[in-house]
Amino acid sequence: MNGAVPARGAAVAVAVTAVLLLTGCGSEQAGPAAGGTRTGGGPSSVTADPLCPSGEPRYGAAPTDDPSAGTVPRPPRNTTASPASPASPASPMSRRPLPLPTGTAAARDGVRITALTALVDGSDQESRSSAEGPTRDGEHSGIDDRTRDDGRSRDRHGCTPALFSADFAVTNHEPSAMTYTVTLGFLSSSGGAVGTAERTVVGVGPGRTVRSAAELGAVPGDPPAVAGVSIMKVRGVPATEAPANGDGPCPASGVRLYADQGDAAMGLRVVGLHLENCGPGTYRLDGRPRLRILDADRKPVTGVSIVRGEDIATGTGADGTPRPLALHPGERALAVLTWRNTTQAGTAVDAPYVRVWPAPGARPVLVTPELDLGTTGKLGVGPWKRVEDTGR
Repeated sequence: MNGAVPARGAAVAVAVTAVLLLTGCGSEQAGPAAGGTRTGGGPSSVTADPLCPSGEPRYGAAPTDDPSAGTVPRPPRNTTASPASPASPASPMSRRPLPLPTGTAAARDGVRITALTALVDGSDQESRSSAEGPTRDGEHSGIDDRTRDDGRSRDRHGCTPALFSADFAVTNHEPSAMTYTVTLGFLSSSGGAVGTAERTVVGVGPGRTVRSAAELGAVPGDPPAVAGVSIMKVRGVPATEAPANGDGPCPASGVRLYADQGDAAMGLRVVGLHLENCGPGTYRLDGRPRLRILDADRKPVTGVSIVRGEDIATGTGADGTPRPLALHPGERALAVLTWRNTTQAGTAVDAPYVRVWPAPGARPVLVTPELDLGTTGKLGVGPWKRVEDTGR
C-alpha cells in the first residue's frame, strides 16, 4: 500500500496539470485594501475591482488600480481555452456589447450579470452593455482603450482583453464575510455551450456588493460565436474558512489547505486534499482528516457514513495505515477522498461542501469537492501521507 503513495501523487499531479492546461483560474480581493474603488456608502456600497486577463504575465498578485505596480488579480479559469492570450490581430480591437440574459441565467444566488461584451475588430472605443443602462452621450464607459505595440488594445490597467467577457456583481447576504466562486457558461446563439469561465471573489463583507468579471479567451478549433452567458454555479464559503493554495499569503493557521479538481472514471470519484506547512514551525498530523459533509446551504448532511478509503476502492491513494507526520516548513501532505456515485433505490445525495479539520484542534477549512454520492451513503477518506518533493 505504501507503494501507492507516489503513484497517487503523480496521478493527482497529472490530473491537475491537465485541468490547468485547459483552465485558467481567477481570484480577486474585495474591498479597498485590495485596490478596488468604492462607490456610494453604507452597507450597500459597491466595490469595483480591476481585472487583468491572462495575457499579461502578472500571475497571482493582489489587484490594484496602478498598471505599473504589477499587482493584478490572477487570470480567470477558462475550461475550453488555453491560458495563453489570443493571437495578435492585425488591427486594433474594441469591445462590442452583447445582449444580457434574463431570468435565472442573469441572477442567481446573489450573483447578477451586468454586462456581456465581445472583443472585435473595429474602432478604439470601448462600450459596455450594463443592467444600469447605457452611458450618457459623450461619456466614456470608464475604461480607456489603448493600443499596444503588437496591435492589441489595452484597458486602463495595461491589460489585454480576452475574446469575450461577462461582468457580474455578487452580493453577500450572510452575516459574515464570504468568499465566492462563480462559474459562468458562455453560450452560442443556439444555446449550446462554447466554454466556461470561473472567477473567485475573496472576502466580500456582510451586505456588500462587489463587481468582478470572468473572461473567455481563445477557444481551440472553430467554435461558434458567443451570443449569451448563464450563471452555472455559485459557491460561497466563510472567508475565515476559505481554502488557500500557493497563490496567496500564508494563513494565520500556518498551513495552506485546498481540494484539487479530482478525477472520475466508471462511477468512481477521487479528490485530493492538499496541505502545505507555510508557517515557521513544525506542523504535526496524525491519522486522517476529520470531515463534515454539507449541502448546498452549508447545512450538515445526514445518512452518509465516512469510512476508510479502502472500503470504497483500493489503488486510489486513499488506502494505507495512518501514521504520525511531522511537516517542516515548506513540506506537504496529501489525503485522498473517494466515493462512488451509484444510484439505486432511495434518494441520491449531492453535497457540494466538505468541512475539513486537518488535525485535532486545527482551524477548519471548507472545500467544495462537489460530492455526488448517489445512494451509496459512503465517503471514503485516506490517511495523511507525506508528499515527497521531486524537485520539479
